[in-house]
Amino acid sequence: MTGPKALPIAARAAGQPYAPAAELYELQADDRLHRVKVPSPLLGEFDAVAVTRYEDAKSVLNDERLRMGFSLDPDAPRTMLNQPGNLLNYNGIEHSRLRRMLSGGFTVKRVRGLRPMIEEVVASRLAALEEAGPGADLVQVFSTPIPTMVICELLGVPYADRAGFQRRAQVGLDVNTTREEQIRNLAEMDAYMATLIASHRESPGDNLLGGVVRDFGHELTDDELIGIGNMLLIAGHETTASMLSAGAALLLQNPEQLAVVRDEPDAAAGAIEELLRYCAPATTMPRQAAETFHVRGQEIREGEKVVVSVLVANRDHALSDGDLDTLNVRREPVSHVTFGYGAHQCLGQQLARMELRVALPALFNRFPTLALAVPPEEVDYRTTALVFGVRRLPVTWTREEAS
Repeated sequence: MTGPKALPIAARAAGQPYAPAAELYELQADDRLHRVKVPSPLLGEFDAVAVTRYEDAKSVLNDERLRMGFSLDPDAPRTMLNQPGNLLNYNGIEHSRLRRMLSGGFTVKRVRGLRPMIEEVVASRLAALEEAGPGADLVQVFSTPIPTMVICELLGVPYADRAGFQRRAQVGLDVNTTREEQIRNLAEMDAYMATLIASHRESPGDNLLGGVVRDFGHELTDDELIGIGNMLLIAGHETTASMLSAGAALLLQNPEQLAVVRDEPDAAAGAIEELLRYCAPATTMPRQAAETFHVRGQEIREGEKVVVSVLVANRDHALSDGDLDTLNVRREPVSHVTFGYGAHQCLGQQLARMELRVALPALFNRFPTLALAVPPEEVDYRTTALVFGVRRLPVTWTREEAS
């Protein structure tokens, strides 16, 4: 019986969940561009050009000749790659049109204005963690609820519905499901989001989704609004939740690095960038060449798919003279492609950064003796999904120091 398949561009070393697999470094060191086989429940297994160097990653992700490659077919079964409104399914003018409708909600200024709300959410989850007591699962009590509550607030989604959309998000990001499971899962997502859209059509709420309906609803179909809502709901909580869990687990195993995050507020922004670079939780979606072109003199043929290994591109030794395979939260921030690059760069990256900057220092300040409640080798990492994270993270602390 075969085990779960890992994406070859996100393969991690055995027993070292934060380290790229040796074969990724081998691909990066080779001047040739290699083709790899990529498993996908929606596209089937396909061949793709693997891009592993940082400069190559930036180049291809910013190249208009590489397109998302998914065609919206109303007669085909509805999947995430065949859903109107999902920005990942658009290119060029249409992509810019939809993205412009959403970008106002994620500007640096807008996100700064959300900080008090984020701090309140974090404080409530710290209190919940203390109430749960030593042995609590940090993923369930802290890491997942924070971005979930924030995105619920932004989109006007009742927080009581969180369990359902978290489950559906995890299914949607699991490369080891079947196409049939993905189709059923998206049907559930669409049905849920349709009720929210209908409510906003009747009376747009004072939130991001309500604002899109109020300002642009006359330009958008219900199907497009459903796709937009699903995309924001999944992207708005799943990757940040995974990063919070993975970042906390990593710091708990590196106490000197943790102390910097906990004790030096001025170092927080740089520390979060280093954690984002090092953990690289999300993989890139495949692109498809709209025409033949060349990368470093090597041909990528029209119709070929291309995948970028964010994980190993972030460790490219051409980026720095330092050891990029060692976590160093004091490091002068190193460029990374954790949020992608180019036209499809993550829309909510500033929100994710803000949540991480608030949550991680607050966690370690509230619980100065926080520690893993299981041996490091027993932490259950999620290494075969589209988003790397931790399934369960039991933690412990000295109760007297948490109050």
